[in-house]
Amino acid sequence: MSSDLKILITNDDGFDAKGISVLAGIMRQFGSLTVIAPKRAQSGMSMAVTMGGAPLALKKLSSDEKERWFYLDASPASCVKYGLDNVFWPEKPDVVICGINHGSNAATAANYSGTLGAAEEAALNGVPGIGVSLETTDPDADFSSVVRYFPGIFRKLMSDLPERAGIFYNVNFPSPSLPQVRGVRVGHMGTGHWEKEFCRWTPEAAAIRGNSSENPGWPLCEEGEELLMMVGEFVDDTPESDILADHHIIRDGYVAVTAHNFDNGDPVEAGRLSANGFDEDFQ
Repeated sequence: MSSDLKILITNDDGFDAKGISVLAGIMRQFGSLTVIAPKRAQSGMSMAVTMGGAPLALKKLSSDEKERWFYLDASPASCVKYGLDNVFWPEKPDVVICGINHGSNAATAANYSGTLGAAEEAALNGVPGIGVSLETTDPDADFSSVVRYFPGIFRKLMSDLPERAGIFYNVNFPSPSLPQVRGVRVGHMGTGHWEKEFCRWTPEAAAIRGNSSENPGWPLCEEGEELLMMVGEFVDDTPESDILADHHIIRDGYVAVTAHNFDNGDPVEAGRLSANGFDEDFQ
């Protein structure tokens, strides 16, 4: 693997989150960095793109030969699109790294994740995409396990990239409250759902999640409205015996590496429908 990679970095927690700063520090050893991150938190955006003709604020924060930083007031996937279309074009970066997310993106959370959505956007454009997350929402999280172990994981992933298109990777680190990281396991996406997903918005509840009433992303409450926020309690639908479900891997103190593909069609179900006579010619 080259030690002079062209690396595009983004996240979904915003350009000023601690996680993306730590990630940039990790990745400097591997090459030149272009950081294009959302102006404000964009968690839960998946692959959403910012459309509709609204102006998108772009600001160059710093730039030199080896590193440049921008924020864009748009979704994480849109930040990747801007990097590919406007910064690197007609070339491409060697890899897109997304994170470090403040919070796990294992199990069903991967479907909602702006971090993984940005990695998927990279894969859609033929660029390796890797999402990196730590199982804590603490704005001042201890990322020392990621600093210690992600470089080795990154080298392994980049030295054995698949030939087929569409693959991106979800790397989840266990909670820093655990006594140690026991190792790395390749797993699969676990299943689960959330219950009790809405509560009344309060500054105290928002602050726990890294937001406040001063955050420009919060709307003012108009007459007759009530401000709510999404929270939720995760319900694990994966059998306890499935130790290779990604959220079980990190629960047990290991780093979970999960391979995803942007083609989320189900050929088995398609075959069943076809075998049951679903195909027909209209007269």
